[in-house]
Amino acid sequence: MSLENLPTKFYNVGLSYKKADVKVRGAFSLTKENQKLLLVEAKEKGIEGIFVLSTCNRTEITGFAKHPFELISLLTKYSNGSVEDFINVSYVNKNNEAINHLFNIATGLDSQILGDYEIVGQLKQAYKLAKKLGTTNAYLERLMNLVLHASKSVKNNTKLSSGTTSVAYAAIQYIIDTVEDYNNKKVLIYGLGEIGKNTCKNLLEYTSNRNITLVNRTLEKAIGFEQVHKDVKVVDFSNLTEEIHAADILIVSTGSTTPTVLKSHLKAGNEMLIIDLSMPENVDFAVKSEPGIRLINVDELSKITDRTIETRKAQIPLAEEIIEKYKNEFCDWISHRKYVPAVNALKESLQAIQHDEIDFHSKKIKDFNVEHAEFVTNRMIQKITTQFVKHLKDEETSVDQSINVISKIFDLEKTEI
Repeated sequence: MSLENLPTKFYNVGLSYKKADVKVRGAFSLTKENQKLLLVEAKEKGIEGIFVLSTCNRTEITGFAKHPFELISLLTKYSNGSVEDFINVSYVNKNNEAINHLFNIATGLDSQILGDYEIVGQLKQAYKLAKKLGTTNAYLERLMNLVLHASKSVKNNTKLSSGTTSVAYAAIQYIIDTVEDYNNKKVLIYGLGEIGKNTCKNLLEYTSNRNITLVNRTLEKAIGFEQVHKDVKVVDFSNLTEEIHAADILIVSTGSTTPTVLKSHLKAGNEMLIIDLSMPENVDFAVKSEPGIRLINVDELSKITDRTIETRKAQIPLAEEIIEKYKNEFCDWISHRKYVPAVNALKESLQAIQHDEIDFHSKKIKDFNVEHAEFVTNRMIQKITTQFVKHLKDEETSVDQSINVISKIFDLEKTEI
């Protein structure tokens, strides 16, 4: 199939927790470096307006393409997933559906845990990276601006996020619910990405445990965190195995594409709770079979949040009402971008007719009042263009069809409308 003559459309292609389990999502996750490479190649291919989002719950590409396969092929090229696997678990949203999808993500309606706003920061970072690499356009800029405003409004004006629920919090809630005497257990947090930091903050806020050790490959990053949060202790990465041996609870939040915690890290006979918040999973699955080891991943954590979900569900209509307001604002902006050039072109065409007719009559009629004629015809031009704008703004108007008709009548084909 040739894509050369196909019109460009706005797409969102990807996979999420809804149909893809943690293993499949892990295969399609994109490292930061691969996200950059993907965007650079997209730009070289002439794809304008594109960004990539890759989190523990979803990986997706949003942008303009002639066919969704242009975006799907980029995703499979820079991840470890195949086209066949993608087809089985994916979604492809086009135009208005893609717009709706972004609003639902940013407001927490499409989160694995309803109302979870952790995605908003990740969405901002994804767009920021695309902007830095020059793969955004005016359409995406305006859309993302309104999407983020809608997110803020839903958070401030509804109870969709009532109760503290996120993957980072769910890990702490799981510890509170299942670990006896959790305040006196030795906790080791391995990996200080955003989720690792948030998990540590939640541990400090929601428990009295102050026996917390941090290990991170980049020591400076951990020390910087320690300076702000005095109740934690930083240990060099070289001591990882020793610290795992001493821990009662291990929380893993590393960003590797391969397991970072192996059976060889464990001490035989030790009982330990291991919570793996990484995507793809960074704790070798073989660890689960070790005696005394309880291994929990992000999918299992989501099950403990049911207590707050029912309250949040009641807030969905209110959130959707807010979203609709911002979507309408975006639609108005799109319509405005379509009809303003057409209105200006129509006005210029009418002014050309005005100029020719006044010039003609001033030569034919003695004492022709040019000033009066200009005044009257200017008012007529203004009324015609105003009426045209009103027509284009009418809900029942097909903007494209009306612009095409006016273009043919007034010979505006050569103008950019």
